[in-house]
Amino acid sequence: MRLSFIISLLVAAASAQQSNPNRTISIPEAGANLPTQSIGANDLIAVRVYDAPELSGTVRVGPDGFIRLPMLKQRIKADGLYPSDLETAIAEALRKEEYYVDPFVTVTIAEYHSRPISVSGAVKLPLEFQAASPTTLLEAISRAGGLSDNAGPEILVSQTQPGPDGKPISHIRHIPVRGLINDADADLNFKLTGGERILVPEAAKIYVAGYVKKPSAYKVQDGSEISVMQILALSEGLAPFAGKVAYIYRPDGAGGRTEISVPLAKILDRKAPDVPLLANDIFYVPDNKGKRIGMGALEKIAPFGAAVGAALIYTHP
Repeated sequence: MRLSFIISLLVAAASAQQSNPNRTISIPEAGANLPTQSIGANDLIAVRVYDAPELSGTVRVGPDGFIRLPMLKQRIKADGLYPSDLETAIAEALRKEEYYVDPFVTVTIAEYHSRPISVSGAVKLPLEFQAASPTTLLEAISRAGGLSDNAGPEILVSQTQPGPDGKPISHIRHIPVRGLINDADADLNFKLTGGERILVPEAAKIYVAGYVKKPSAYKVQDGSEISVMQILALSEGLAPFAGKVAYIYRPDGAGGRTEISVPLAKILDRKAPDVPLLANDIFYVPDNKGKRIGMGALEKIAPFGAAVGAALIYTHP
């Protein structure tokens, strides 16, 4: 059936060429239009008015959502319309200004610029792309190269929706990675239509510094607990000249940290109970002189700014 349709087009083109040898015949490409998405500000659209080259061409939708065509006095609102709806609006404007009695108008979207989707955080290739057609959450993450090894247990998706008064309201969805990827939950793999910001926070860590054999940041598994003895095992034990008392520097919720003394020698000798550590703690083992760690060194160990910056993205859309 498709073959017969193409043959009929070619026959029609040949007939037209014979009747008017100076006329150029072009067969439009299938799929040039993108009718699944509405038009938005800054999109580039192509307008064609039959037998009116002076009214045909590409036009950029303005930041206010309107377009202006040559010779037309009025501007036409394009934002929120589908291509077929804009075709009707342009034809009506041409009739109203008495340029044509019954104009034939086609509109195609050349480039989308109004539907960005950004993917950032713990992904391999952070990026921003235009949602030329509905895209699932998994497809967006795949375009960013997938999750990195330090990805946390959930994905944050910021979406802007109109509120009761018409003003946009930012809404954040918390998507568990395990349910989305491992369990293949279809409800979590929802469609993105543009305007979404996807952030994959890094997994929570416990930072170990000072006189241990392997100072580092150790990932905290989702829902698991870790203690001083366990973190020492991950750090391959104490280094020579380690002190008998260690310190935990724990976030206090006000941008600072609270110092907690840990009787390290007694814990190792089973004379004191083990002490649990929390996500974002800094566990510091000083030398045997007991020298404390300074605030400047603390800021270098744990990247405070990364978490704060990620929060600002979603509280100020």
